[in-house]
Amino acid sequence: MLFSLQVKGYKSIIAGFKALSKVLPVPQPTVFSGPGSSLELCRSMAHLGEKNVLIVTDKVLRELGLLDPVMAELESLGVTVAVYDGVLPDPTNDQVENGVEILKQHNCGAVLAFGGGSSLDAAKVISARATNDKTVDQLKGVLKLRNAPLPLYVIPTTAGTGSEVSIAAVVSDSVTHQKSLVLDPKLVPRMAALDGALMTGLPPLVTAATGMDALTHAVEAYVSTMSTEESDRLALAATRMIMENLPKAIENGKDEGVRQAMATGSSYAGMAMTRASLGYVHAIAHTFGAKYHTPHGIANALTLPHVLDYCKFGSEDRLAKLAEVSGLPVAGKTDREAAQLFIDRIRQMLVEFGITETLEALNKEDIPQLAKDALKEAHYNYPVPRYMDQKTCEAVIEKLLVA
Repeated sequence: MLFSLQVKGYKSIIAGFKALSKVLPVPQPTVFSGPGSSLELCRSMAHLGEKNVLIVTDKVLRELGLLDPVMAELESLGVTVAVYDGVLPDPTNDQVENGVEILKQHNCGAVLAFGGGSSLDAAKVISARATNDKTVDQLKGVLKLRNAPLPLYVIPTTAGTGSEVSIAAVVSDSVTHQKSLVLDPKLVPRMAALDGALMTGLPPLVTAATGMDALTHAVEAYVSTMSTEESDRLALAATRMIMENLPKAIENGKDEGVRQAMATGSSYAGMAMTRASLGYVHAIAHTFGAKYHTPHGIANALTLPHVLDYCKFGSEDRLAKLAEVSGLPVAGKTDREAAQLFIDRIRQMLVEFGITETLEALNKEDIPQLAKDALKEAHYNYPVPRYMDQKTCEAVIEKLLVA
């Protein structure tokens, strides 16, 4: 009885988000797409009058030299560049503040994110922090930005997060490592470049992890109770492209066409996620990242089939449609049978990609708190298709224990 009353309260919160989403426009970035589009974005930045730019990235990408062509192009166009390469996986408040300090030292008027989801998220919050007299903690939550961030441009180097088109950024507390969301349409970048050529060197496991992250965005958006005709079109297109191209990208990472398809599919998934939101998979995955520093894509991949096992009741028709667009043999199958085909295919993909079915770092004694944190995030932020209580969520997480 108590849980039923709680669910009514959660649904009221989500109903408020749904009403707000209908009147709050979500901007879309100008997107350049294709090999070499990253340099095209640089030229557009110069045309728009950017003079001093902070590039936010990580040390690995900088040391690999992937950033060099972008820096050279900007400098040839008369744009002064400063670089903050201190972003680590699961960026923290301190990393954001360090980036803001470098931005101020060099009087930068714009920010360019270059890298994976962590670099993009850090850049978003750096650009927002630079124009809002608030701490990072004060920016966390929904619609906390009073002023527009500095102009933000992004070049993702993985096909996974969809952050280049989303209203969200994830930041971890420097002390507790608790992950929090900053949600505001003002965080959508001004321009983005989907340059598949930058992704041809990604190792298979990174390709798999980031691709499963993108797939999770599409799936959770499609089964969301906030889904719309527009988000459905995007989620279905993303699912089709990812299910077709992710195995190819892992098998032959040098194929620029496949990499470009993955970049586009990831972006579609990000747009679907922005409109229809996420669910329990991300909520649980965030707790793994905060507690054990599990790479986000791996955490999503491990959790996705187990959450779908629970949520499929009442969502069979939606999961059956995902099976259909994935090219699975659904002819003559009931929705329930087709839905199971889709979940089974996800499990099969994890085996093919070399992703273990359990989380080695997971400790049984941590599970109650992990479940509590995941439910708090999900119930106050996400339009899940079927609600879990504490015991149910613990049972889902327990499935990932090493036997």
